[in-house]
Amino acid sequence: MIEYIHEPTPLQCGQAVLAMLTNKSVNEVVHTLNNEKETTLREMLSFLNNNGFKVENQRLLANNKTDLPEIALLSLETPRCWHWSLYYKGTFYDPEHGVMNDFPVCNRKYFWRIYVRA
Repeated sequence: MIEYIHEPTPLQCGQAVLAMLTNKSVNEVVHTLNNEKETTLREMLSFLNNNGFKVENQRLLANNKTDLPEIALLSLETPRCWHWSLYYKGTFYDPEHGVMNDFPVCNRKYFWRIYVRA
């Protein structure tokens, strides 16, 4: 189960996604990454791998919700910027737009498949 977290600042969507997945606070994620601004893919993948997740090292294009696996890290080209978001078991947990049943408005949608390590 995911507990939704709204991004504390417009630059912390990545930290909010990581916090939701790992059940940590955004402040803990910021401290661990030593980054309170935009996160890179490398930071996202490293943090997840160090916190009990396995992430496939392949970026895939999603046309719609049915293309997504059970858990996915999303990189979305929104009208304003590139944006990190989370898809978990049929629901979108978007740090900016809230809990949704479908993608927020975006042009290109990429994802990385995430597995929880046993």
